Amino acid sequence: MNSPVDTMTSPAKTDGGFDEAAFARFLDARDEPDWVTELRRRAFELYCQKSQEELDPEEWKRVDIRGFDPSAFTVHPTADTAAEFETLMHDRATYAGDVAHVDGNTTAQRVDASLAERGVIFGSLADLVHEHRDILEPHLMTRAVHPETDRFSALHAAFWTGGTVLYVPRNVNLEEPLHSLIGLSAAGAAELSHTLIILEEGASATLLEETASATTDAPGLHIGAVELIVGARANLRYVQLQNWNQKTWHFAHQAGLVEQSGSLQWTVAALGSKLAHVHQDVILKGTGASAEVNGVTFATNRQVLSYYTKQAHEAPHTHSDLLYKDVLRDRSRVIWRGMIRVEKEAQQTDGYQRNDSLVLTPTCRADAIPGLEIEADDVRCTHGATAGRVDEEQIFYSMCRGMTQHEAMHMIVEGFFHGVYDRIPMEMVRETLSQAVEKKLGIGRL
Repeated sequence: MNSPVDTMTSPAKTDGGFDEAAFARFLDARDEPDWVTELRRRAFELYCQKSQEELDPEEWKRVDIRGFDPSAFTVHPTADTAAEFETLMHDRATYAGDVAHVDGNTTAQRVDASLAERGVIFGSLADLVHEHRDILEPHLMTRAVHPETDRFSALHAAFWTGGTVLYVPRNVNLEEPLHSLIGLSAAGAAELSHTLIILEEGASATLLEETASATTDAPGLHIGAVELIVGARANLRYVQLQNWNQKTWHFAHQAGLVEQSGSLQWTVAALGSKLAHVHQDVILKGTGASAEVNGVTFATNRQVLSYYTKQAHEAPHTHSDLLYKDVLRDRSRVIWRGMIRVEKEAQQTDGYQRNDSLVLTPTCRADAIPGLEIEADDVRCTHGATAGRVDEEQIFYSMCRGMTQHEAMHMIVEGFFHGVYDRIPMEMVRETLSQAVEKKLGIGRL
């Protein structure tokens, strides 16, 4: 197998959407504060440097990106406002605010007046950098996601386009959820949205975010980032439902940072994309911080879904609990690599991670690689992974009682995923995930 680095050309040599000329045109088209432009310039220098360096062979040997050509995608200056998206969550609840981005451009945003009166900021990152430098600059790609991580994080930091900001002041509790949509419409469009959530001390909020493609046949590229900053004694629920079409490349760095006695519940559902490779980090920064991570992935056809998760315990009395469940069919592949990292000072840590895979056909493949790195000596950290085929006797038993084979398969898959669904307190999210899985199995309609 050729090295993955051979597929990505230096930005100084390519005629594609991310070379030096494209970056200059991109900056000329932006109307942004000087501090944002300077961040972009530094990030592009990093991208040029890291594009000459080999990708980590241990990370990328299981993710084949030889077919990925970044020059085939460009950042679109405008969005197709007439594009329609089949969203899975938007119409299922009443939201206190919503924002939509198409091809990297904000097309709609709304927030209830009552929230603005309480100091809540919600809307487009591209707009809010003009008005709220004092709030955004200390957090934007400085504490959770870092441009220097690899070439994809640097590229995102240089070319980020649309994105969602949620800022909740101290001791403000939002009862109703908010919604964010990230869409791809034009063929060959590159989407580099950035989600930044900042909860001050004692605040609470819920954001439901989903990605979608306007058509099933338009190639697309998403290189995104998610930063979740949870203050002391704050409580954040964040749901991300990835549902790109199966011609979209999806790369992302996502990180949640939790301060003292704060809590984060992070739910991920990966259904779409041609190939997805996501870094998902949880950083427990303060004493007593906790995080629960729930993951549901369903891969079909020739999809490749790769998640690298890290639970970093940096303070004592912290708790993390991660559960990923994967279903595979056809010639698809799912890769999960998890790491619990406990620093020397993080005594009395409680960390847990588990990945279970259900294989529906013999031609697919699941790779699960859990890991522990523990420097402290008073901890409780455990991990596990399982993989197995569907029991043919269960299918036969169900069909004997009047079910079709598809219905029997859905019942088995539904039961398999229920271990994750039961951890999600929002009934609407549970129902959405269940019906999305049902649709992917070819049964029923949303």
